[in-house]
Amino acid sequence: MKKRKNIITVAIDSPAAAGAGTQAKLISKKYNLFYLDTGKIYRYIGKLKLTNKNFSYELVKKKVSHIDIKTLRNKSLLTNEVAISASKISKDKKIRDIVHKFQQNCAYNPPLKYRGSVLDGRDIITVQVKDAMFKFYITARLEVRAKRRFYEYQKLKKRIPYKEVLKSLRNRDKSDKKRKYGPLKKTKDSILINTTKLSKKACFQKIKAIMDKKLNINGNL
Repeated sequence: MKKRKNIITVAIDSPAAAGAGTQAKLISKKYNLFYLDTGKIYRYIGKLKLTNKNFSYELVKKKVSHIDIKTLRNKSLLTNEVAISASKISKDKKIRDIVHKFQQNCAYNPPLKYRGSVLDGRDIITVQVKDAMFKFYITARLEVRAKRRFYEYQKLKKRIPYKEVLKSLRNRDKSDKKRKYGPLKKTKDSILINTTKLSKKACFQKIKAIMDKKLNINGNL
């Protein structure tokens, strides 16, 4: 694969509801980077699985190759049912291989109007963008993440009990960390950002300070 030269690449791995998506969007806006929420791709495929009787690898390959980023912002992908389906299909190596090609192209060949890319997911640092300029592992206590997800559902007017959200996230963590392909784990070269007691602004300021220091040294700021 051909790669654009002299671009900024940011890779973020995190468990669900740790705040990685929020930080990735802030990074994208601040540094003019193309943003891809890789988890949404699996949610998209998870929904395909739920809504298509003739679900197949060929269908996934076709749909992913022509996917519109706007499609990944559809609120129908945010349901708990879709999340569970996404978690199951993400264990499939053939599915992961299809998604891998799409993700790498987004990371290394973002549209020319962007200075680079920022991707967040479960295996971005470990598999997708191993040589990223910046590598962040964002996490938070399970109970804090469950409350955040619970409030998200409330805003979407989805009545899901907190205990059910907590249980779902606990199972999701176990699934993400123990799956055979692309398990979630922190690497030695990634920077740990714990958002348990940090506001969105404080978390971003911490990340920004790290990025600005390196970009200044490299003459990219």
